Amino acid sequence: MIKGVRLKVCGLTSLVDAEAADSAGADYLGFILYPKSPRFVSLAQFAAMVPRLPPRKKVAVVVEPSLETLAQIKAAGFDHVQVHFSNSTASVIVSRWLEVIPRQMLWLAPRMPPGQDLDLSLVALVDHILLDTYHSEAHGGTGQTGDWMNFKTLRTSYPQVNWILAGGLNPENITAALAATTARWVDVNSGIESAPGVKDHAKLQSFVNALRQVPLDSSPQ
Repeated sequence: MIKGVRLKVCGLTSLVDAEAADSAGADYLGFILYPKSPRFVSLAQFAAMVPRLPPRKKVAVVVEPSLETLAQIKAAGFDHVQVHFSNSTASVIVSRWLEVIPRQMLWLAPRMPPGQDLDLSLVALVDHILLDTYHSEAHGGTGQTGDWMNFKTLRTSYPQVNWILAGGLNPENITAALAATTARWVDVNSGIESAPGVKDHAKLQSFVNALRQVPLDSSPQ
């Protein structure tokens, strides 16, 4: 935790970048298991890395997975599973995911088009909800910022949930993002890369330095 903020570095594809995230102080290491992502890591590749990965929490990132896939991910040794899905997905389907992945492990990442409100039935089902920037053809990693005011409204209205801010965060805007959203959990990916799946360690350190310089009176409450 850095200045009261939990940090997830996502889209990791190599041991060297995982070690850089660990050294920078990341709380969570994110691995994208979605084959269409340019940052895709297979379960076999993850298994090969596991013995040498830093002792940080590992997060599997998937898109509308089958129950069989969730069981395989759980068996692979991940600490959390971040599931991206349509905001119109019925809560009964989310309940089925919870039959495989315990509540404390499951992070929901609903895709909300502009003007569409969050399905509030999800709030009662999980402890973590990640809000990423909507894109019609992508599930994240676009480098575009999202609706910070909506994030703050949801976080204020439902403080029992750990709201995770994602989408277009980088060393230049993280201070403004925290001031606007009061987020206590942030997810950074493309904003600290030199190429998709290749982390720029200098940018990562600049991002962490910016977190450390957040004024005390602006720190998330």
